Amino acid sequence: MGNLFGRKRRSRVTEQDRAVLQLKQQRDKLRQYQKRLSLGLERERALARQLLRDGKKEKAMLLLKKKRYQEQLLDKTENQISNLERMVQDIEFTQIEMKVIEGLKIGNECLNKMHQVMSIEEVERIIGETQDAVEYQRQIDELLAGSLTEEDEDAILEELNAITQEQLELPEVPSEPLPEKIPEVSPVENRPKAELVAAS
Repeated sequence: MGNLFGRKRRSRVTEQDRAVLQLKQQRDKLRQYQKRLSLGLERERALARQLLRDGKKEKAMLLLKKKRYQEQLLDKTENQISNLERMVQDIEFTQIEMKVIEGLKIGNECLNKMHQVMSIEEVERIIGETQDAVEYQRQIDELLAGSLTEEDEDAILEELNAITQEQLELPEVPSEPLPEKIPEVSPVENRPKAELVAAS
């Protein structure tokens, strides 16, 4: 039923994850064993005291030998736990290193693709065009800033006047002389007809 569409889901759990889990489980079992040994040592120490009080020195001695052996086991268990924890840390750190290497690999592939798209010649051409454009803009800025000499200014004014003269087409001047005096209009002639009628 789970494989209804024919595609198997890939597990996200890696072999390294399984190894780390097993190591941690073994570490936890060793810690439980260590705890049982510690509790047993306390009981045997108390029992050895009781045997000494009761005058059973040989039994107390045998119990202390057993206790000493268990203490050695406890030390070995501690060393094994340390080894397991170190192994877990090494695996986890190696996983981090693998992710870093994978990231570097992807980044390197991306850079190579970008380098294929843009060659050094292309970059040099773009930089050259950019420098030309910057120089051209600088020249325009200098012109607009008024860094021209007086000769340049005069030449520009002459060119402007010439262009203006070309564009202006003035009407022809009449050849007839202008009248000397404009005839005056009498105040009666200037008045509207309605006022003239009312005045009469």
